Amino acid sequence: MLMFQNFIQDLSPWLLNHGAKIAAIIIASYLIRKFARIFVERIVRKIIVSDHFLTKEAEKKREDTLIGIISGSISIVVLLMAALMILQELGIAIGPLLAAAGIAGLAFGFGGQYLIRDVISGLFIILENQYRVGDVVCFDGTCGLVEDISLRMTSLRDLDGTVHHVPHGEIKKVSNLSKHYARVNLNIGISYSSNLEHVISVVNEVGRELAEDAEWKEHILKPPQFLRVDDFADSAIIIKILGETKPLKQWDVAGELRKRLKIAFDKEGIEIPFPQRVIHNAKNEEQKV
Repeated sequence: MLMFQNFIQDLSPWLLNHGAKIAAIIIASYLIRKFARIFVERIVRKIIVSDHFLTKEAEKKREDTLIGIISGSISIVVLLMAALMILQELGIAIGPLLAAAGIAGLAFGFGGQYLIRDVISGLFIILENQYRVGDVVCFDGTCGLVEDISLRMTSLRDLDGTVHHVPHGEIKKVSNLSKHYARVNLNIGISYSSNLEHVISVVNEVGRELAEDAEWKEHILKPPQFLRVDDFADSAIIIKILGETKPLKQWDVAGELRKRLKIAFDKEGIEIPFPQRVIHNAKNEEQKV
């Protein structure tokens, strides 16, 4: 019992001095992180210049991406400083730790160059607003929905649900499928015997009706219309249909347009041909001769 009392007596001054400081450091770091995010959010939403090409939803995605990255970076710095201050209060000399970290940094310098490359590339991606959280993008064949962006890498989820983590330094080409607006771009084959003017009229009417439909009109910026005869294929005349939609709605609109075109073509007697080949039997021809 006496030993416990002596322990409490020895511990009390430490708790009143160093313990109180450690508690203050923890509380201060929590408050700094919390208010820093609020401050960053207000600043970003005020200073980001609105792009007239972007919808309010797209603009919010851009701002949320910047807020998340800046707030995350501030949190890392605050937590690192708080940890060093707590170690100092615990009586651990942080000078040798910092020196050891510097030596380790030199030792791993060659490996760290890839990390630096990823971070620098990430900064340019963010500052140039190449894509945001919620966009659909392709990186050299890897495509998906952007779920998260950090300074080092981007996380994509494809249609199969697979998540791809792509370091920014590995990204050579970015294809953004959902920036500003999207397009319905269809090539459809029709029979050579079809009346082309009639086909054009049917296609334009279907596109117009789709754009005026209450369920779809809010997604369509420009009705899908006949653009040109794109090719004379072996079994069909290929026509191109083009329209504009809001970002990420091009696949839904294109699917509905295909369905309506098939119904309209069947009703109007317009044939969508399948590949055909004429086979000559050489043996039979010789017998006929």
